[in-house]
Amino acid sequence: MKKFVVPALAAVAMLAACSQNAQNETSEAANAIAADTAATTENATADVDAATDRALNSAERSIDNAGVAIDRAADKTGAAVDNAADDAAAAGDRAADATGRALENTGKRIRD
Repeated sequence: MKKFVVPALAAVAMLAACSQNAQNETSEAANAIAADTAATTENATADVDAATDRALNSAERSIDNAGVAIDRAADKTGAAVDNAADDAAAAGDRAADATGRALENTGKRIRD
């Protein structure tokens, strides 16, 4: 037990020997560390906010670009459908004309 009492008494004596100046310096160092920690946290928060804003802006631009591409594709598809409908209508007209001529020719042959 004497082995533990002597070091404990020495530690108490060293703590009691600390001057007010040493205690003040320790307190100031702790305050400086706390201020540094607060500043670092604030900077990290600002960095995360800025990165989040950049990511959201990038995503928004990507969505806008995709919308433009979809609109262009829809326009091209609409134009292709219109062209196909025009072609089909023209082909139908030609087929109707050919059928009409064939019927007229058949009618003439029957009369003759």
